[in-house]
Amino acid sequence: MMLFGKISQQLFSLKRLPWSCDSRYFWGWLNAVFNKVDYERIRAVGPDRAASEWLLRCGATVRYHGQERWQKDYNQLPTGPLDKYKIQAIDATDSCIMNIGFDHMEGLEHVEKIKLCKCHYIEDDCLLRISQLEKLQKSLLEMEIISCGNVTDKGIVALRHLRNLKYLLLSDLPGVREKENIVQVFKTTLPSLELELQLK
Repeated sequence: MMLFGKISQQLFSLKRLPWSCDSRYFWGWLNAVFNKVDYERIRAVGPDRAASEWLLRCGATVRYHGQERWQKDYNQLPTGPLDKYKIQAIDATDSCIMNIGFDHMEGLEHVEKIKLCKCHYIEDDCLLRISQLEKLQKSLLEMEIISCGNVTDKGIVALRHLRNLKYLLLSDLPGVREKENIVQVFKTTLPSLELELQLK
């Protein structure tokens, strides 16, 4: 018993920094693998199924057009005709989606709502990519961006290209500093937008 006590004390006294750094790189690498775009898969199963697989693999959830239930389990993705299930809403709360995976969204035609909450890898380039996708420019009606620390004014302002956006919530975004400018940009470009700011 005494030997075990000495060993455990020695183990706890070891420096943890190298392990934590290695761990961070490992998880970063793994998340990049989860986000890798497989263009052959998109061609084989269609954009909605491929995007569903990507989003669920990264910890997000999706809701299909005409359904109330959120799809959370990768292994429970619906089977059947590939064109039957169209993504209507995406909730990426606490997910590891990142910019390299956003090509999965290119063919999505029915997405009306996207929620990005506590997404550590979401940055301005991700929002710029969303705003450049023609099909999302037409379909996207609501967006919420909450507690995404890498987002700045540049990324938010890019969302002005989502011409049918009706509601935008911005909350707890420390990188967003020019609230008045953001309000003015959206007032000019999207006059019917309901902009809700919960920023310091």
